[in-house]
Amino acid sequence: MPDSATGERVTPVLDYPARDGLAVHAVRVDYEPGAVSRAHRHPAGAYVYVIDGAVMFGIGGREPVEVTAGDSFYEPPGALHSVSRNASDEAPASFIAFFVLEDGESPTVQAA
Repeated sequence: MPDSATGERVTPVLDYPARDGLAVHAVRVDYEPGAVSRAHRHPAGAYVYVIDGAVMFGIGGREPVEVTAGDSFYEPPGALHSVSRNASDEAPASFIAFFVLEDGESPTVQAA
């Protein structure tokens, strides 16, 4: 069920430990039309693939860019993810975010 305040639903889809102490973690993010994410950071960075629709991404105060289904996006480690929202007020959007994490590292930290 989506967060009623934002229209965003985050679902873990992969948590795979590796032999070198790192782990691959992935989440699926589904946006209802007009949905948004709160500002946040990904300490290890994020590799994003848009499955459906179009998403607006803005990193570190830069102008947001639109990423559409079939396209990917890289977010550098620790950058402030200031804009993450569905580009449409009429159609849903979905993406998968992949993270390569050290033991005990969190994929996402909410901005204060």
